[in-house]
Amino acid sequence: MQFSVVPYGESAFLIKFKDEISKDIHLKVKACYQQLKNMHIHGVHSLIPAYNSVTIMFHQHEIESTTLKIFLENTPYEIAESELTKNIIEIPVCYEAPYALDMEYVSKHLGLTNKEIIALHTQKPYLVYMLGFAPGFMYLGGLDQRLHTPRKQTPRIQIPAGAVGLADQQTGVYPIVTPGGWQIIGQTPLTLFSKEKPGIVNMGDYVQFVPISVSEFEKIKKQ
Repeated sequence: MQFSVVPYGESAFLIKFKDEISKDIHLKVKACYQQLKNMHIHGVHSLIPAYNSVTIMFHQHEIESTTLKIFLENTPYEIAESELTKNIIEIPVCYEAPYALDMEYVSKHLGLTNKEIIALHTQKPYLVYMLGFAPGFMYLGGLDQRLHTPRKQTPRIQIPAGAVGLADQQTGVYPIVTPGGWQIIGQTPLTLFSKEKPGIVNMGDYVQFVPISVSEFEKIKKQ
């Protein structure tokens, strides 16, 4: 699979694969990220994977940019899918009021009952394509086409930590309190991001949502 290595400012390069969001591209990004991470390249201080690219940040006084670019261009980023770790993280979600802020709208928009929405949303694990937007925010791939829902026309000023939402072809979880425009269909009682625990999932993991009741939500929250 072809890729390009382009400057990304004075002290970074962007390895970019095909401009699309797909599992094949994701596996290539993950292979690239894991290989470079395992190499411990002198002068490289950060690697940032995204949907179809990996950003390599380096110290100019420790490695010459031309040397690094040639190295990146000539490295074969090939790892068999079987060699890539596959972690499935279960996240409990309450899809009931008062935690499903937009369930009524989503139900009317899609022409589905709440039970049908929950069944579709929890039917299979989602691939974590990348983390971003807010610390620990998961961009998940594999949302059933029947759940595709437009973003809110007017974003909320504040969305609670743990809120699970839909936006166009994506689903995701807000790990911290933040503004946002996704349609909220539930909330997890788990703490997904904190200073002590900066995240429970990584790029390349799979997330399986598990429906729980309000009483179960409150019980887990107190633990």
